Amino acid sequence: MNPHRTKWTWAVTVALAAALLGPGAPAGADADRSGLPEAIDTVLGDTRMEGGVASVVVADAASGEVLYQHLPSTRLMPASNTKLPTSAAAMEILGPDHRFTTDVLAGGRRYGSVLRGDLYLRGTGDPTLLAADYDELAAQVAASGVTRVEGRLIADDTRFDTQRLGSDWANDDEPYYYAAQISALSVAPDTDYDTGTVIVTVAPGAAAGDKPVVTVTPDTDYVDIDVRATTVAAGGANALSVEREHGTNRIVVSGTTPVGGAGTKQWATVWEPTGYAAAVFRDALADHGVKVTGPTRPGRQTPATAKRLATHDSMPLKDLLVPFMKLSNNMHAEILTKAMGYEVSKQGTWSAGLAAITGYLKGVGVDVTKVRQVDGSGLSRRDNFPAVQFVKLLLAVRAEPWYADWERSLPVACDPDRFVGGTLRSRMCGTPAALNARAKTGSLTGASGLSGYVTGADGRELVFSIVLNNYLASSVKPLEDAIVVTLAKSTEEAATLVEPKSARGGDLECAWRKPVLC
Repeated sequence: MNPHRTKWTWAVTVALAAALLGPGAPAGADADRSGLPEAIDTVLGDTRMEGGVASVVVADAASGEVLYQHLPSTRLMPASNTKLPTSAAAMEILGPDHRFTTDVLAGGRRYGSVLRGDLYLRGTGDPTLLAADYDELAAQVAASGVTRVEGRLIADDTRFDTQRLGSDWANDDEPYYYAAQISALSVAPDTDYDTGTVIVTVAPGAAAGDKPVVTVTPDTDYVDIDVRATTVAAGGANALSVEREHGTNRIVVSGTTPVGGAGTKQWATVWEPTGYAAAVFRDALADHGVKVTGPTRPGRQTPATAKRLATHDSMPLKDLLVPFMKLSNNMHAEILTKAMGYEVSKQGTWSAGLAAITGYLKGVGVDVTKVRQVDGSGLSRRDNFPAVQFVKLLLAVRAEPWYADWERSLPVACDPDRFVGGTLRSRMCGTPAALNARAKTGSLTGASGLSGYVTGADGRELVFSIVLNNYLASSVKPLEDAIVVTLAKSTEEAATLVEPKSARGGDLECAWRKPVLC
């Protein structure tokens, strides 16, 4: 037996596994097997993992001693567990108090209330900018006395490069908000901060045959709504589709919705988020009585001689991590990656940012020769991590001065608050892991992960990483939960394998299935 599996002498009735794990439990489990290794092995032997592969490591948080391992060095797709190294590196490289600044600056010369020159909107990547923030920037411009700009509106997004989508992201994900384009200037439609998207709300018409009523948040003409859907009689099908056509900002609403029905509310990405930000800002300027006579021009750098008229700072990174990690926001991960690249090498690119992350990981003892990270979020299927390297990271960050703020960003099992429980808010309820386990989830088709911390019944904190790949079941999250709950029930003397309630399964992070979270 592996020597790492012999430290604890645990008593477990594995014969209960078939009943506890349900119809997927392995047949003929030996009643006399005992111990933590056998309990976890029983879970991994579930038929939902038939033909799949698992990399699992459990360690003592205080000593770092490995207590269980199964294929610890096997590299698998980690999905959103990739956000663990991205977020930790961001806290170290950018700092917990880092804020993204957005400025409005005037070029040319002022003649009373007239600016004869260009007006610059300069972004540094803030993923939390709302239409209300652009409105406040416009109000500051108006308060400075400018009412007319005889020049262009320049959208300066040059902090980052012009590569909008990550390496190997699936083409068919491109219209959907979890794969929005990345820019140093963008807009989020609400306080989930899904930057680079709009919210399309569809309500049925008053009578059968009417077109549905469609509204967009924020209210902008940057997207063109093409309503092809039809209202049908009460009791008919509510089957609506909202999808942006590739390469355009035409969003097509199709299908049917019944009179008196619920309609739908869906998030859609925009094509070219820099232009989106500039359009929302131009509208806000007009609302505050500031007329810009020239056209909008994106991608040009603000001259050093330009004078600042308005500014907005984001929340500090330690607070931004909460919506980022709790809701598994892909766009935040990629923006932070490019921001780290700029911080370290003055290059706001994926390659520079990933090099910065690699440098941090190497410094805390992660063997970077054993991992491959090609984006910040884990949306790419070329990301590869073994569980043992996640555990090394999870152990190392406990010594960081910013650990408490970082750990606060991890989803908490069964906490109903979206900004506490996050993607774990409906999982492991009614078990000792509820309000105990803190971990990052991850899901892609055929790939699932859960890595974090849980405290056993004897008060001993454990670190775990579970990465599962190549299964055909709709969800293996109940198996992840079974392992974590087993750890939560455990002491050095005894453990009982318990199968928790199943989470809502599926191939995407539950936070990505708008508007319902988990």
